[in-house]
Amino acid sequence: MPSPEVQDLSKVEAGLDALDTPTTTQTEPRWRRVLRAALPPVVAMVVVIAIWQVLWAAAFWPEFQLPAPLAVWSKFEDLVGTGKIWEVLWTSIHRAALGFLAAVVIATPLGLLVAKVRHVRAAIGPLLSGLQSLPSVAWVPAAILWFGLNDGSIYFVVLAGSIPSIANGLVAGIDQIPPILPRVGKTLGAGRLAAARFILLPAALPGYIAGLKQGWAFSWRSLMAAELIAQSPDLGFGLGAYLNEGSNYNDMAEVLTAIFLILIVGIGIDLLLFRPIERAVLRARGLTGALT
Repeated sequence: MPSPEVQDLSKVEAGLDALDTPTTTQTEPRWRRVLRAALPPVVAMVVVIAIWQVLWAAAFWPEFQLPAPLAVWSKFEDLVGTGKIWEVLWTSIHRAALGFLAAVVIATPLGLLVAKVRHVRAAIGPLLSGLQSLPSVAWVPAAILWFGLNDGSIYFVVLAGSIPSIANGLVAGIDQIPPILPRVGKTLGAGRLAAARFILLPAALPGYIAGLKQGWAFSWRSLMAAELIAQSPDLGFGLGAYLNEGSNYNDMAEVLTAIFLILIVGIGIDLLLFRPIERAVLRARGLTGALT
């Protein structure tokens, strides 16, 4: 039979394990979670439309500057009825997705190098921070001169906008890793690639995901800036081109329709892709207090 001291030590260890165990909460029905996530933005949108309707009814601005909400809705129905909306959305979304995936492939090893190699950080770190603050629209004229009016110039602008954000997010995540974890990996004989794959990236996952979210936002903004400025029949007809068409024809209803579509796509990608991944990572780490 174990001695009383050993029994007390076992109780202490059991207590510490219980503290380390993530707190489990009762699973909420899926429909209620979806409703809780969707209701606040829907209510906010209703309030915005109500204020818009009041301003239009009060005739603070002429009709060509502030059309009625129903006029914009009618423009949206025409876009859907003619089937043009699918061409517009597909052209922009598939470009943004391809550009973002290419940015992830480039920015991930770049972020690892900047975070773990001192000389690379000293040389490239300030440059990445500076590029992150540079408006993507500034790259459009240079990209057109370098690559011409084709997809290459648009993808360059997307990459220039998203790579610094993703790399800096990964660097910030790695900087917050407790030093004991890399030491444990080194003690266990993990090489550089194994340490990056099994220690650094998993430990830096929250910061990395935050960088991915920001990188996607910059990809989307950069794409809209490129499509708005670079105009050619060879480039297809995306959301930026649709917005530019409304501006050229002084069609405020079309301009607002394009703006709402750009906003809806941006919010939809965040809610449907990044938010579930972020929630899964936080839940796996027991950070349920951060979940709303």
